[in-house]
Amino acid sequence: MNKLTLFFLILFSFNLFAQEEVKERNLDIAIGIDEVIKLDYKFNTKVQIGNNKLLSLIIAPSKQEITFRGVQAGKTSVTIRDAAGDIRDKFIVNVSSDGKSQIVSELRELIGNIEGIDIVIKGGKVVVEGKIIVPGDIGRIATVLGGYGDVMRLIELSPQTQRVIARKMQDEINRNNMKDVTVRIVNGDFWIEGVVNSEAKKTTADTIANQYLPDQLDSLASQSGGRNFKAKEKYQIVNFLSVNEKKDPEPPKKLIKVSAQFVELTKDYQKVFGFAWTPGLSSSGSISFGKTTEGGVTTNESGTLSGTISQLFPKLASAKNAGYARVIQSGMVVVRDNDNATINKSREIPYSIGAGDLQSSGSATISFKMSVKPGVGDKENVNLNNLNIEVTLPSGNTTEGNPTSTSNSISTSLVVKSKESAVIGGIVQNSSKTAYDKNPPGGNQASDDANSQFLFNLGRSKEYNTEKAQFVIFVTPEIIESASQGSDAIRKKFRKRQR
Repeated sequence: MNKLTLFFLILFSFNLFAQEEVKERNLDIAIGIDEVIKLDYKFNTKVQIGNNKLLSLIIAPSKQEITFRGVQAGKTSVTIRDAAGDIRDKFIVNVSSDGKSQIVSELRELIGNIEGIDIVIKGGKVVVEGKIIVPGDIGRIATVLGGYGDVMRLIELSPQTQRVIARKMQDEINRNNMKDVTVRIVNGDFWIEGVVNSEAKKTTADTIANQYLPDQLDSLASQSGGRNFKAKEKYQIVNFLSVNEKKDPEPPKKLIKVSAQFVELTKDYQKVFGFAWTPGLSSSGSISFGKTTEGGVTTNESGTLSGTISQLFPKLASAKNAGYARVIQSGMVVVRDNDNATINKSREIPYSIGAGDLQSSGSATISFKMSVKPGVGDKENVNLNNLNIEVTLPSGNTTEGNPTSTSNSISTSLVVKSKESAVIGGIVQNSSKTAYDKNPPGGNQASDDANSQFLFNLGRSKEYNTEKAQFVIFVTPEIIESASQGSDAIRKKFRKRQR
């Protein structure tokens, strides 16, 4: 027998010895009475339970403890392994049930899933204890325990939950124009403190706080009907508000921002096609025809036969041109409710007229002007009263090269919802013109030789012109809390990069 075989035999013997050392232990527990088992080794948290319906375990690995809690009467097994996976303990658990254990089992089925609540048997009594996290669970607990008169109730609202309720009370009271009112928790009660300017507001604050007050559970003293001891009722509203009679200050007027955009679009198109054919004849000799005396026909030449035909071939002309322009003007003004507001921007374009001693100066104006009296209406509507918008834009040049301008204006009153845009007006102009044989290509034709004469003059032409122009005005009102609202976005546009 070699050494390797001997080693495996010894290891196998140790494993058998270890398995034989695991003995089953009997454990009797009653429903409602937990049993805590302390272990002297680090165990695997995946503990095996023969029947999960009879028993539940509360595992605390850091303390090396396992709490056995009976759920239903019966018998089951529990197997515990160590960190290496070897079986270290095996329990045969007998869960028993008496009258009180049956009550615990029923209560766990009805309210056992409520966070923070525990149901146990202490001192021979069924006890429901703990701190409720969700206030709405109080109603469910009160309804269930109403059918169990002998159950001791040691239930309170969690302090953290009380602070959340107090904060909600204070926020709602402040929202009702009582900014100097605070709510805090003192010994389980809600204290309302601060100053209000009328008895009506003091009553309103008390009413608001009572709406947030959670349901209550009867104290142990009231449940048992004891007369020698009177427990304090918790979760009460204690109103310490002081009344300082004075008139509320007038609230500041709301601010309204009115933005207007003016959009003008122009298009023009011209197409010309034509031809001109005006050949001319000039002579430096002559050709004669006549009869002889003998009655025959003869020709005589005097000089040479020569002639010049100018503009022998027709002249063709074809041209197309199109133009497109879009002009956008915008303006924005912030004003208080029902106050007048005006914004105006203008620029003069100078130009000269004539020449020499007769020269003079002129100017064309480009401007944007808006005036309005906005007012806050119902349901976030804004009344734009006396809205006037005038826009003057350049529209080209005269034949002498002087600039010209076009004016557009609108005056109206309307209602627009806050932050929504509306088209308040616009004009569309379309014009088209077709001309036939009015302007021959190249203008009027003339011969290069003063002695020449046109044989014929043939010209045909067609000219088509179309122009479209339209302008539209948009307006957008917005109710804002402060005139500085939205200023950050404007500042970004004026930021300059510096090296």
